[in-house]
Amino acid sequence: MALTGSRILVVEDDSVTQMRHQGYFQQAGYQVTAVSNGAQMRTAMAEQEYDLVLLDVNLPDEDGLQLTRELRSESAVGIILVTGRSDSVDKIVGLEMGADDYVTKPVEMRELLVRVKNLLWRISLAQRPANEVPMGNELHFAGWTLNLGNRHLCREGVDVRLTTAEFELLAAFARYPQQVLARERLLNLVSHRVDAPDDRTIDVLVRRLRGKMEKGEGLPKLFVTVHGEGYLFGTTVTS
Repeated sequence: MALTGSRILVVEDDSVTQMRHQGYFQQAGYQVTAVSNGAQMRTAMAEQEYDLVLLDVNLPDEDGLQLTRELRSESAVGIILVTGRSDSVDKIVGLEMGADDYVTKPVEMRELLVRVKNLLWRISLAQRPANEVPMGNELHFAGWTLNLGNRHLCREGVDVRLTTAEFELLAAFARYPQQVLARERLLNLVSHRVDAPDDRTIDVLVRRLRGKMEKGEGLPKLFVTVHGEGYLFGTTVTS
């Protein structure tokens, strides 16, 4: 069942694929808008808010990977890249740009539906109102405060925006501080997808977290690489 009120924006230049995606997700109970290029995507995003974007990488006017970076810099919307590019480098770049998932064409629509449902479910959990957050869900470490209920990360009154995948990984680290966590275990802690991403996904997410939480004057080093084993969250955590 679709999450009530969930809006999906399909960005796809191939008319057959566009109609297929739009019709399939409308039938599944979502509110769906379909556009053909980056310019139309920006117009649609300006007119209303969306919960998730299904974004084709190969668009006629702009590169979908650059559009992903643009979207992520402005919004925490869920992003699933749907593309004919199967090279692992493209997947890594897509995740680096801020995508939550990466699907290669031709895609089985039932699989895509499951991925959409899981991502929307994870986003809804992360964005629960603060009055629904159980006691003890606010974690403190190295000057940072992480609220597990509403996905707020802040330091000295400044909020840091996290994607769903970044939040899940940081929450996993914060729950198991000063312990070496293997990449495989971290994947199990952050991924609810049918087909889990490969181990390099964790490396990408760690780099993104380092860029947001370690680069700047006075910011402590948090994510320690343990070669051949995984990563360690090198600080104490209190609730």
